[in-house]
This record gives sequence, structure tokens and C-alpha cells, in this order.
Amino acid sequence: MERIGIVEVGPRDGLQAEDAVLTVEDRLALIEFLAGAGASRIEVASFVRPDRVPQMAGAEEICAGLDPGRAWSAIGLVLNRRGMERALATSLDEVNLVAYASDGYSLRNTGRPAADRNGEVLESTAAAVAAGRRTGVTVAVAFGDPVDGEVPASRLATLAADLQDAGASEVNLGDTIGVAVPSMVSDRVAAVRNAAPGLSLRCHFHNTRNNGYANVLAALTAGVDAVDSSIGGYGGSPFSPGAGGNVATEDLVWMLERMGSTTGMDLERLMATSVWLAERLGDRRPPSLLPRAGPFP
Repeated sequence: MERIGIVEVGPRDGLQAEDAVLTVEDRLALIEFLAGAGASRIEVASFVRPDRVPQMAGAEEICAGLDPGRAWSAIGLVLNRRGMERALATSLDEVNLVAYASDGYSLRNTGRPAADRNGEVLESTAAAVAAGRRTGVTVAVAFGDPVDGEVPASRLATLAADLQDAGASEVNLGDTIGVAVPSMVSDRVAAVRNAAPGLSLRCHFHNTRNNGYANVLAALTAGVDAVDSSIGGYGGSPFSPGAGGNVATEDLVWMLERMGSTTGMDLERLMATSVWLAERLGDRRPPSLLPRAGPFP
């Protein structure tokens, strides 16, 4: 674990469930602050209907406002064919789609069973690859479904193999409702690795039950290529009641760097950005802990 890949999801996942709606200008400033703090991959926008998720309105304006000479990779979330058309019309470096590991959550969110929804994801993956974009897929409820309950690891393995065949570059195992524990993480990472050895593997953990950081360590020990985190610990699924925030970028970076790993990120800038974001969202302080306790030594 000498060099750790961190994908910053704050400008998208961190903001999508907040009551406050930041302007395009503030969201662009947040992205630039994160890039300046050393983030190498940033999820900048979500191509969803603004009447459903007003926090994500202006995705095209966000993409147009990004530095064209950036040295980092900009990622956009895509949920359907129309979203893919919109994303491919921008200068995004990567697109990230969402597949489902179980029917219950898929039916609740999309009105369709997982097999139907995932078939469309496979088609969209092939289209994005043909358009020359690096394409990843987040598998929602990979560790448990709020409707169906437990999700077998075999489903993740089968889906990952299908995604590899469709040309995806990366699969991201999403703990949508925060029910993963380290032993599950190790087992599922191994299952996906065996089924789709050509894919980069990433994990996204919510800290709903305070297991997020332990799960990150389990994932990194198991050999994943990257993990997600959100500045300030903001975020969580707006369609999953009770879902807690994401693993906080600054807390995670402090832990990993103190363990001797390298993240390439600047803690002081991250903490300042976290406090700035909390002010913009109307909070006294962010959910993360490092800005309160401070780094050591």
C-alpha cells in the first residue's frame, strides 16, 4: 500500500443529498480547490434530471468551466442513455455508470429489475468505449440491498465478467447502505478479481455504521486499485433513507499517510477546503473529524 489511489467524489456524491444547492461557480471553485490539494481523479458532475436532483443541475456548465489543461481526470456520473448522450458531448475524461447487484433497489430506483437495467448499462458501456472515454461502472448495493437483504458475491463476479467483456475499464463495488464489514470486502474483492482480472477495481464505502475506514483498509489490503472518498465526509445516497455520509477525504488521507502510504494530497489544503464547503452548505463544521482534532504530529 505504498501509493494509494483516491477518487474524490465530493462535488457529486458529496453534494447530491444536501438541502443547500450550490451555484455552478461554487461547485467549480470546490473542484479547483480539490485539484489544488492533489486530487488526481474527481467526480465533477451527474447527468441527471435537475427536477429530481436539483443539487446536480448545470452539469454541462460544470464541464465547460473545467480547466482544459488540467493534469487530473474529470469523471461524470451517467444513469441512462440520455445522460450518456449529454456526457459524451462534454470534455469529460471518464464516465461512470451505475449497475445493480439486486432487484429490490433497482426496482425502487429505476422501476426495472436488475437484469434489464444492467443490460442497458452494458450497451452504454460499449458506446462510451467506442467514443474513446475511459468507462467505469459502480455496482450499487454490492454488499447488501435495503429491500432484498443479503446479496451473493457470485452476482458481483458474474456482472464484473460481463462488464469486462463490454470493454469497461473499472468496476466500483458500492456499499450503498453502509452494511459492509472487512471480511465481506476481502471475499468480494477476491471474487471479482478472479472473474474479471482485466478490470481495475475500486470500492466506495459509506460510513453509516462506522465501518467505512476499516472497510477501506480491507479493500486496500485485498489489492484494489482505488477507493472513493468525499471532502468533509459529505454525501450518501438521496434514494437510500438512513444512509450515512461518505468516508471523509481528509480523515482517510491522514490515516493512510500516518501508516506510511503516499496519497499525493495536501492535508492542510484538504482541511481548509472542508471548512470552506461547510460554510457554503450552512454548517458550523463538516462531518469529518480531522478539521476538529487537527493532524499529528
